[in-house]
Amino acid sequence: MYEAHFRLREKPFSMLPDPSFIFWGERYSLAYTMLEYGVMHQAGFTVITGEVGCGKTTLIRHLLAQVSDRLTIGLLSNTQFPPGELMRWVLMAFDQNFDQSSNIGVFRDFQNFLIAQYAKGRQTVLIVDEAQNLSPQALEELRMLSNINADKDSLLQIVLAGQPELRATLQKPELRQFVQRVASEFHVDPLEPTDVHHYISHRLQVAGCPIALFSRKASALVAEATGGVPRRINLLCDTALVYGFAKGAQYISSKLLESVLADKQKFGVFRQGEGNAGSGASLDGR
Repeated sequence: MYEAHFRLREKPFSMLPDPSFIFWGERYSLAYTMLEYGVMHQAGFTVITGEVGCGKTTLIRHLLAQVSDRLTIGLLSNTQFPPGELMRWVLMAFDQNFDQSSNIGVFRDFQNFLIAQYAKGRQTVLIVDEAQNLSPQALEELRMLSNINADKDSLLQIVLAGQPELRATLQKPELRQFVQRVASEFHVDPLEPTDVHHYISHRLQVAGCPIALFSRKASALVAEATGGVPRRINLLCDTALVYGFAKGAQYISSKLLESVLADKQKFGVFRQGEGNAGSGASLDGR
């Protein structure tokens, strides 16, 4: 819609996770380093947490695009399954058939799968997204899976990525043995206000923008309104570009950004004072 007007090759602020747009600020670089270390160095459990929209899934997608061909990766993104069904979902994450007659049979099938991968010289990694939905029982089952080993080598590495509720769950006394297996961890915070302008400029450059499209004052307003959460930034910036196109603007000024925020407050579905607190809440999309 606005791409040609602003001389963009593509939309710079899509809501979909896209590793090619990752902004490698200090926090994201460190989070990715910890994630990569956990996977590539058989570090037991790796736990990555962060608020909704802070880019955990994007980091995982980037990892999946970069990992060695020697890794066998299973991605489990649906974590709201009935009690006792974890093993079946894990096998499906690796595209494996399973014996549905008993839990013992399912465990045996998975163990045989891990042994077969190990015999081929392959490292098996299970990545669990939205892990905050896992019950303590399911987390304990994952811990038991990590006990499958061959001599000194663990046959399975597990990465958990989830919202802050995952940290609260892991602090429960009954999960202290699980926590002792966590060798690599990181919490992804929202961007600092000083980083938001660089984040916006980076995404515009990746999309082919030849100029600094957002003024620094406009970027400061974005930082204040979104709390530095990347998904909220993307939503607000995308809307600002639509407004800029409609008004024939050549760049996004603070005045135009104020107009966007005022209209969201006046006409938006999630208006302040109607069940959501703060200007950032109106941009959350939930």
